[in-house]
Amino acid sequence: MITHLKGRLVEKNPTYVVIECGGVGYFVNISLHTFSKILDSESIQLYTHLQIKEDSHTLYGFAENSEREIFRLLLSVSGIGSSIARTMLSSLTPLQIKNAIASEDVP
Repeated sequence: MITHLKGRLVEKNPTYVVIECGGVGYFVNISLHTFSKILDSESIQLYTHLQIKEDSHTLYGFAENSEREIFRLLLSVSGIGSSIARTMLSSLTPLQIKNAIASEDVP
């Protein structure tokens, strides 16, 4: 598994970045939270999650390890896939998601 990438920021968009590591360019999907944390410097490090499906290998990147942990926890919930988890992390910070889950009022 790829646990992090450290390299040169080649391209930065609100939904993805391209990071060059050792001559290989990695396309990494990101949330808006991570996008806001990435400085416009040449060097970058992201924590990653590699999702392997029958027809694709998709890499997700996170500015903070806590965001990656929340992403993985969200994936473990039935009905929440990577797109919904990334959208949630684009709308709320990892701490806001933790607080929302912790304050859930279950009847």
